[in-house]
Amino acid sequence: MELGEQLQKLREQKNMSREDLAQEMNVSRQAVYKWENNKGYPDIENLIKLSELYEITLDELIKNDRAFQKKISIDEDKKKENDLTGPGFYIGIILVCIGLFVDLGSFSIGITIFGFLIMAFYEELKKMFWNVKKDFTEQ
Repeated sequence: MELGEQLQKLREQKNMSREDLAQEMNVSRQAVYKWENNKGYPDIENLIKLSELYEITLDELIKNDRAFQKKISIDEDKKKENDLTGPGFYIGIILVCIGLFVDLGSFSIGITIFGFLIMAFYEELKKMFWNVKKDFTEQ
């Protein structure tokens, strides 16, 4: 059962209208409609409120909706990719600083640009490097 179907069933069990639920949740009636018709998902704060209102756990609320679980997983992967605490960010910052503050002639511009590229594309560069290395070891 998808999340929307479950939300509608739980709301009906509480004998609430969409308007009643919307007021209780402090959202629009249209938001409740979207949730119940799988045209949108409640954010984590609203999921918690819904689980408390319906007296079920978050696990029970989302367990049977595979599409929603995949969306959560994809969002977490995107969050990790955009994380500025990875080694690519630090390597890039160091190279940018060297390029900007150390006088190496026209070579400084290249180092600065290379630093920015590393900050932006570190994961892709790392994958490419390991693929090239793997190709050389296979030969």
